[in-house]
Amino acid sequence: MALYGAYTIAPYAHEPKPWSAFGTAVLLAYGSVLLYRSAPTPSPGFSITLPLTTGSSPATKRAGATLLFAAVLLSLWTAGGTTITLGSDLLRSDRAAIFLSALLLAVFGGGSLAKAATAPVCAEVESMPDGPEKTRALDFMSGSKNIGLLERGLLFVFIAAGQPEAAALVLAAKSLARVPTNDHGKHASEYFLIGTLASVIASLAMGMAARSAVGLPVL
Repeated sequence: MALYGAYTIAPYAHEPKPWSAFGTAVLLAYGSVLLYRSAPTPSPGFSITLPLTTGSSPATKRAGATLLFAAVLLSLWTAGGTTITLGSDLLRSDRAAIFLSALLLAVFGGGSLAKAATAPVCAEVESMPDGPEKTRALDFMSGSKNIGLLERGLLFVFIAAGQPEAAALVLAAKSLARVPTNDHGKHASEYFLIGTLASVIASLAMGMAARSAVGLPVL
């Protein structure tokens, strides 16, 4: 990876910023390894041992945190001016404020809508006698909150960008990865369908409203 990084910045070798960006990436990768690594990573037939990477001692974690801090400082020097300029432009942009507000409403307001819509199904599951069917239904529903946040966020982004086809792909991917089976019971299927529909309605409504507010076609 280091060789590939050097290859990609070779055309800009006479400029300091690409090299500082490369150094930031190296410090970030190495610091993350030191901070979060608890055991050696398996390698395909060979290994490269770097200093302090053979354990998870306090010294190793401190070294990792130091390298991450150095990466942050170097990244600020590399792109700090550009980041400040872009941030200032975004803060003064009415269009950015509209889309950000609509995104938050779609993601979190849509979550309230989905919770209210699926409340009757949840109440039915809670009232069921203890058994395998109730356990499987609860297990399926327990992971829906974070998935719903991600789903509504992606749906809104694609709709706001005028790409409803990509939004449809998000729903297709969710259906393939998340669709309940017969083992989960009918309550899980109802919960999945109602929750998905509520998320689609919230994301579609806010995406269309945001586009209309900035003078773009609704779709």
